[in-house]
Amino acid sequence: MTKAASAAAKDLAADGVRGVHLSWADNNGIPRSRVVPVAGLADAAARGVGATSLFAVFDSHDRITYQHEGLATPSGDIRLVPVIERLRRLSGQPALAWAPMRQSAADGTPWPYCQRTRLERQVAAAADHGIELLAGFELEFAVTSAEASDIVGSPGHRGPAYSPHALVQLDAFVAALLRDFEANGLRIGQLHAEYGLAQLELSLVATDPVSAADDQLLARQTIHAAARANGLKVSFAPLVSPYVPGNGWHLHTSPWRKGRNLLAGKENPARPVGEGAAYLAGLLRELGAITAVTAPSVPSGARLRPGYFASAYAFWGVENREAPLRFVPGSALTGDGQANVELKPCDASANPYLALTAVLAAGLGGIADHGVPPDPIGQDPGTWSAGERERLGVARLPVTPAERAAALASSARIREAFGDELFGAFAAVRASDAEWAQDKSLDEVVHAHLWRY
Repeated sequence: MTKAASAAAKDLAADGVRGVHLSWADNNGIPRSRVVPVAGLADAAARGVGATSLFAVFDSHDRITYQHEGLATPSGDIRLVPVIERLRRLSGQPALAWAPMRQSAADGTPWPYCQRTRLERQVAAAADHGIELLAGFELEFAVTSAEASDIVGSPGHRGPAYSPHALVQLDAFVAALLRDFEANGLRIGQLHAEYGLAQLELSLVATDPVSAADDQLLARQTIHAAARANGLKVSFAPLVSPYVPGNGWHLHTSPWRKGRNLLAGKENPARPVGEGAAYLAGLLRELGAITAVTAPSVPSGARLRPGYFASAYAFWGVENREAPLRFVPGSALTGDGQANVELKPCDASANPYLALTAVLAAGLGGIADHGVPPDPIGQDPGTWSAGERERLGVARLPVTPAERAAALASSARIREAFGDELFGAFAAVRASDAEWAQDKSLDEVVHAHLWRY
């Protein structure tokens, strides 16, 4: 690996690159990084770069909580080791390159709080059972001018939603996104003006879970740089205002065995059967705990409202955009390979590696237990009476910090997938966020998260 890093550093230096971002996401979904000079890349690959172990217990507001027993003092150091095979020069920041990294203990052994390592282990566990997963994120974000303090007062485009006219208002930015994504090795499925205030959405092409999480981090870096170069900035926050639809980062997944998509069905493409149905049943069974991981911030809960296509109730449906688990069937036109499950209660405050770890663990559990999902729902349960929802077993998703904490604590499967150390640190960070928000209005909470991601 040192030889590969030395060769890469030489090529980057010849191309004018001066530094490399070593990037990861913390337990709040916030990207963090250390920049090393390009000449130091080989040494970083061999020895890592030192950092405090307390990044695992930073909350969303850069406060450090000491309430997790394993990281209860300011003492301790870890090493950040770049993943050289994922090294990319940044098209929009030509003096810099980017690489994800693993967090290692000071002696070079795996560190139990490394989110990327936990996902790698979960992928390996799935492979032991003959299961591969394809995953891809949809990223929603709002655009404003570089000088603006919020989105509402200075929207980057004024719609109409889904209109090419909205994109004309951001023509140079859109062109930069398409150019820089391609140059950075990121494949976009599509890009459009979305429904929310000054909102855009782009989708990343599905790949293996670890690459999908890496791609999501690199996509954020790419978008931020393209926005700045065009006199703009973007907000990935779950809510940019309490009064408009928020930003979801929907996660699409499909389990495969021996090259066959388990969600595809020849006889009835509109409903998965066998192991595909069991995968879906596993997601539904653990949905409360999954949501505590994939929509974990305080404003995340406020985003999950009925009638906003954000998912408020626990159920699944076929192409139902109010469903937190939206089954997207394949067809004669799109092919069996396109069948997937979209997880809608997911946003930028989720660590992408942990989001995929939780989803994969839940889905594997459903397959192992031969789960059978209930019938799909094609309506919006938010329009039903409480009695109707109770009769059909449709419960509200956990939205308060206390509800999410309880849902996560009840999931032995996700605890096992995370490991006790990481599970405990994640819970401590969520408790710190909840304590911070206790005496604050929703407007204050939304504004405090607006530029965190």
